[in-house]
Amino acid sequence: MIYLYLDKNTIKLLYLKKTLLGQQETLYNQKTYESNLFEKGKITNVDLLASAIKEVISSSNKPVAENQISLILPQEFFSFFRTTVPSDIATSALNSFISDKARSILPVDNTDLASDYFIQESESEKVVTYFGINQETLLSIKQALTLIDLKIVSIFPDTMTYFKLFEKTLRKEKKETILYAELGNNVLSGYLFDSCGLIDDKKISIKYSEEEKVADVLKTKIGEITTDKKKVNRIIISGEKSDTIRQDTFTKSVGVWTNPLKRIVPTFYESYLKMLVPKDGKAFPILTYDVCFGAFILSEENKSFSLLENGAYSNRSKISLPRIGMPKKEVFLFVGSFVISFLLFVLISKFGGNFKLPNFLAKKNIATVTPTKAPPPPTPTPNFKKEEVKIKILNGSGVKGKATEIKEILRKKGYVEILTDNADNFDYLITEIQVKSDKKQLGEMIKDDLKDYVTSPTLTVLDDKEASDLVLIFASDFK
Repeated sequence: MIYLYLDKNTIKLLYLKKTLLGQQETLYNQKTYESNLFEKGKITNVDLLASAIKEVISSSNKPVAENQISLILPQEFFSFFRTTVPSDIATSALNSFISDKARSILPVDNTDLASDYFIQESESEKVVTYFGINQETLLSIKQALTLIDLKIVSIFPDTMTYFKLFEKTLRKEKKETILYAELGNNVLSGYLFDSCGLIDDKKISIKYSEEEKVADVLKTKIGEITTDKKKVNRIIISGEKSDTIRQDTFTKSVGVWTNPLKRIVPTFYESYLKMLVPKDGKAFPILTYDVCFGAFILSEENKSFSLLENGAYSNRSKISLPRIGMPKKEVFLFVGSFVISFLLFVLISKFGGNFKLPNFLAKKNIATVTPTKAPPPPTPTPNFKKEEVKIKILNGSGVKGKATEIKEILRKKGYVEILTDNADNFDYLITEIQVKSDKKQLGEMIKDDLKDYVTSPTLTVLDDKEASDLVLIFASDFK
């Protein structure tokens, strides 16, 4: 698959070819052009775009033997809105609800858009995020790709790919505003998100000089964004220039908790990162190709999202109730039982007190049997050894040195493979134990091994794709 990102005058290419071992042979390339490839969300010249894409593909280190494109476009290409719907809304009514919303909110006719949406759910509501791209613009892009024998199989807004990169660091119950900031050469750009996705489709773009400090520039911008109703709680920082930033000092300078993307990806998307095997033998430059890497994860996890159809949400299949047929045997037994019950009722009514049912329990020779309690089931033997499981300890309280202390506690209990790192923030109040579904017993073992230090940790399921078998996020309740 080719993941292709079109910026105003830059094209980024990520080419992945799956191997027999399940890994992905990886090629990447980018080029910047003097002429703009698009203006205000519309292609400036079809032939120019086709020529530019062909040059990027052909100038890769190795030949690209693929014609299917997963295309990533800047947010300005898309009409956008988000809305809440009742959590119990019927699936059959959802599409109509969103179509009506699109007609009332968007400044364009939604029937002229290729559109789709995704849903994020919490306990009380569903948040719908809608994207639509103009059909004429989509046709221009298809024409450019057809000229060089390429075919679009999916389209993603760049904001969706950015959100995917830090989505796993979020907690649905925690309301916070996040700025995803990309740090380039003398330009800082980004978007505002919350735990459900994009908040505002207006791109934040700030030019700064070499003399200005990025932290000062960000601090000023965050001051402009902050109002009584909106406050930036966290910054996710990416881009080539972000590699030199120290998290602790940068957070202090800006005044807002900062997560560098270079630390998030290895912690939460290690399994995807390990799939990539660059041909040059170097580490994959995630900070340069973050938007393409996010599209790769989206393609793997959100296969239903599509922006290639005309406003009909064609990928949303209608749900019909299954026809339930009752087996003949059960019908016969039910009817027979009813008939016998009815006959008994008639007999009792007719003979009154003269009709008595036989009292089988009146016989004195029937011994009374006292039930005995069944012995408790034996505790199953774990299908793993302590020294073989992989554990990750994340600091969610901000106490320095605590992760190392817990690591030593677990080592004395017999665990060997233990990594430590910081959590996505230091605001955790309750310690959380995340364990893979096939190793549920491991969660109980860890909970028991740490009972002297934490009394009521929460146990949750860890994604099977994670490299670790168990993730322990210790909070302020950990002694």
